[in-house]
Amino acid sequence: MEGRIQYSASDLKIEKLSKSEDLSFFSCGCKDLDLFFQKEIHLCVKYKYVSAYCVKDILDNSIVALFTLSHDSVLLSCDSEKNEFIEEVSDRINGEYQYIFEKQSSFPAINIGHLAVLKEKQGKNIGKNIIDFIISTFIDYNISGCQFITVDSLNNPRTNKFYLKYGFINQTNTDINKTTKKRLRKQMVTIQPPPTSTYGRPISFHAHVLSHS
Repeated sequence: MEGRIQYSASDLKIEKLSKSEDLSFFSCGCKDLDLFFQKEIHLCVKYKYVSAYCVKDILDNSIVALFTLSHDSVLLSCDSEKNEFIEEVSDRINGEYQYIFEKQSSFPAINIGHLAVLKEKQGKNIGKNIIDFIISTFIDYNISGCQFITVDSLNNPRTNKFYLKYGFINQTNTDINKTTKKRLRKQMVTIQPPPTSTYGRPISFHAHVLSHS
């Protein structure tokens, strides 16, 4: 079967990763991520470190990408860091909430801890579709507070370019020389208009947050 040139939302389905799914074939080209998904992911889900999701091509039901989600919080170590953060995102905050936002000591978020696209499927718009899906899902998320989307990403030119393109900024500059970087999406989830989605019904995070069985 001839591969797709680019993927649209209607070409993909996103679902919870089954605990019986064999991921020994999966490779994104990054040794650490490959090890995580091939050897560690099922234990991490079992012990509630993350929730894991697979992205499948609807034509043949094959896995083309994997990602994990967990709760997070944007914590700022000092007043100057907090002031800098508020200034960075203030143009995205609704005026009626501004004064409360500035009083917050932390900012609840959902974290994309691992995101990997199958090596032969990279550059085909799959990553963008995953980000759009997460945003559209968490706009309606009301089980607990969630104002931002954060991501722990590889620190290389290609990955940096990808996340900058979709509105993520560096959460801190202390990891600038490390192999991974902490980022957050500048736009608050709560005021982001939902993108057009053809994924069907959003994931029921009520079940997924409380149970990983």
